[in-house]
Amino acid sequence: MSAHPSSSAPSSEPLALLQEVFGYPAFRGQQQAIVERVTEGGDALVLMPTGGGKSLCYQIPAIARHRRGQGVAVVVSPLIALMHDQVGALEEAGVHAAFLNSTLELAEAQRVEREMMSGRLVLLYAAPERITTPRFLAQLDSLHERGLLSLFAIDEAHCVSQWGHDFRAEYLGLSVLHERYPDVPRIALTATADEHTRADIVERLRLEDAELFVSSFDRPNIRYRVVEKDNPRAQLLRFVQDEHEGEAGVVYCQSRRKVEETAEFLTAQGILALPYHAGLDAAMRQRHQDRFLREEGLVMVATIAFGMGIDKPDVRFVAHLDLPKNIESYYQETGRAGRDGLAAEAWMAYGLADVVNQRRMIDESPATEDFKRVQRSKLEALLALAEAHDCRRVRLLDYFGEASRPCGNCDNCLNPPATWDATEAARKALSCIYRFHQNNRQRFGAGHLIDVLRGKRTDKVAQYGHDALSTWAIGADVSEAQWRGVLRQLVALGYVVAEGEYGTLALTDSARSVLKGEVRLLLRQPSEAPRRGKASRGTRVGVPRNGPADLEPDAQQRFAALKAWRSEVAREHNLPAYVVFNDATLIEMARENPDSLEALAGITGVGAKKLEAYGREILRVLES
Repeated sequence: MSAHPSSSAPSSEPLALLQEVFGYPAFRGQQQAIVERVTEGGDALVLMPTGGGKSLCYQIPAIARHRRGQGVAVVVSPLIALMHDQVGALEEAGVHAAFLNSTLELAEAQRVEREMMSGRLVLLYAAPERITTPRFLAQLDSLHERGLLSLFAIDEAHCVSQWGHDFRAEYLGLSVLHERYPDVPRIALTATADEHTRADIVERLRLEDAELFVSSFDRPNIRYRVVEKDNPRAQLLRFVQDEHEGEAGVVYCQSRRKVEETAEFLTAQGILALPYHAGLDAAMRQRHQDRFLREEGLVMVATIAFGMGIDKPDVRFVAHLDLPKNIESYYQETGRAGRDGLAAEAWMAYGLADVVNQRRMIDESPATEDFKRVQRSKLEALLALAEAHDCRRVRLLDYFGEASRPCGNCDNCLNPPATWDATEAARKALSCIYRFHQNNRQRFGAGHLIDVLRGKRTDKVAQYGHDALSTWAIGADVSEAQWRGVLRQLVALGYVVAEGEYGTLALTDSARSVLKGEVRLLLRQPSEAPRRGKASRGTRVGVPRNGPADLEPDAQQRFAALKAWRSEVAREHNLPAYVVFNDATLIEMARENPDSLEALAGITGVGAKKLEAYGREILRVLES
């Protein structure tokens, strides 16, 4: 059955548009309710995970309202790369769209403005700082007076909140849209927002009358894995080489220096990797981002300056070499993997130094105590996720208020860790820290503490006479890795504080409850993650991988031929390959092997314009 309406007259009905323009047979989840709400003129606040189809929630209403003669939809987007990709994809699908940003020459910007003011444009993408300028607002006034302003879509809406993980001051001015155009529907969208952030979005964007749509935060195709740091570069290299060789990925690091060193390391090991951080000049950042979007199998090593709005669907992994600030950041960053719905992985290495650094950044920030308190609680939630010995997905979804069952697709579900009662060990560690201070009024870091607890004779032990302490060697039966886990938890839970440049350890008042045995610590046994190759990579129970590796040999050949054809088309059109067709669509073509235009129209992702533009070429590729 064809995925497109049989009527030759273009429809403005949402489902017909979904099928005709985008080639999808049906809406997912809450998409239809959101689309109908905005199409009929209502406001909406949408929380939907990355890869959940947020853009369709405003693109289809924009097309529908334009076909009803209601003019131009204005999309607030904070990133140039996202504007380029979204506009390219819409034009490929036959929807007249454009952007206004600093990359345009004057003549081109003027041409776009003429298209906007005429009402011929369906969607216009622009940054918040441009939209709130007097000149642009005057243009919107003119469109509004003529009934040609169809809707406002505010993407990445969490940027308006001081509680969010990516606050941007320029978003604060967007309340002007409600004040000047109260009858124009607005839709605000974000992938992550806790209660504080949601309340801020509603208040600051004046969305009191908006209907709230909260989709499931579950990304079932992403496998979550956390490992304890032990030579993290080597761990990252094993992860990429063993499990994601030749695949696109993002590696997040906290500092610019670490980004560059990690990119150099991976490149030296034969992995195509590029650095990205705010310290690079704008032209280089743009070049690296363009290469990441257009080339296959490239790894971007970046600070959090990279990623928001990156619309690349075939990112197969996101790796963290440093602990993010909170679960929102972790969820947002890991959500950049597997946007096409195929199997992907979120891998993180973390250690005691990460806990110490994040706590120090919060404590030393100039923020108010209320803000710091919220940030500490958010960090503690992330640490609980990292240290968990039960299902990570259950913990992650619970943070966003969503109940779930063990997933079968995280490291703890696939390889349940052994646990041990670390209560007595914790008491020994706290006692030793106390003895250091009592002995010579000095503080020491984790490494020296572990040496004393395990009875390891070093120059520092001899220098300070710590082999004479009553706590000398009382933890010799506990491994170094176990001790690191104990100290991580004691710092994470606030019983110990690490201070100064060297992270020297001191007790807090709450440590008394542990020393008295009133607190029980059950920790996961540290273990080296098994070395696994691509062949052994599994998938979540009940979630098919549906990747190229699952195709029959003939279908794999067809998939390879389709990818080669897609690359040629992408180069000719100067677009990322996935804008032409994403991998999931090519895989379905290769598997189904359609032999007619009517059969090809039934493939998910083949809209009417693309069928007309590429249908016969695709059939030729499949026949060859």
